[in-house]
Amino acid sequence: MAEERERGLFVGRFQPLHEGHRRVIETLGGEVDELLVGVGSAGRSHSVDDPYTGGERVEMVLRTAEATDVAAPVHPVPLRDVDRNAVWVSHVRSLCPEFSVVYSHNPLVVRLFREAGVPVGAFPTYDRERLEGTRIRRRMLDGEPWRDLVPGPVVDVVEAVDGVERLRRVDRDDAADVDRVPGTPDVGDDE
Repeated sequence: MAEERERGLFVGRFQPLHEGHRRVIETLGGEVDELLVGVGSAGRSHSVDDPYTGGERVEMVLRTAEATDVAAPVHPVPLRDVDRNAVWVSHVRSLCPEFSVVYSHNPLVVRLFREAGVPVGAFPTYDRERLEGTRIRRRMLDGEPWRDLVPGPVVDVVEAVDGVERLRRVDRDDAADVDRVPGTPDVGDDE
């Protein structure tokens, strides 16, 4: 009989994937035989909190894993949201190959998997004060340096999709929507 392989699932949004994520992938890839990277909220994009598409983030994971010395194969899996936490774990299981351990620092994700009886593994965070998606997106918006906070392949993906300008555009659009009177058309809308 073949030896059972341990497959882990690392869940995050990766908006964008940063150096802390890269180091976690490298670390976890040394602890399991295969690493699934669950790209959370894969259906969301083009907003300040979620500027990059699921496909763009899958590309960030693939390119970063290829450029990093990861001991185990890495497989990104897009995870679309469901609006019912009680069924989210079964939804994730339906999208992924079987896994034996989950890794996440999101308290809700940890709680949901533990309630479902799935082991949740611990992993270190790396320079969380600097390496945090919200801060990196803020640096992009403010025109501050950000490229040194993400792996080179992520810079390539962001630049290929004009991701900083997209982020700035959705930030301006969101600010403009705050000033609109509900029910009125946007300037430039065809009536």
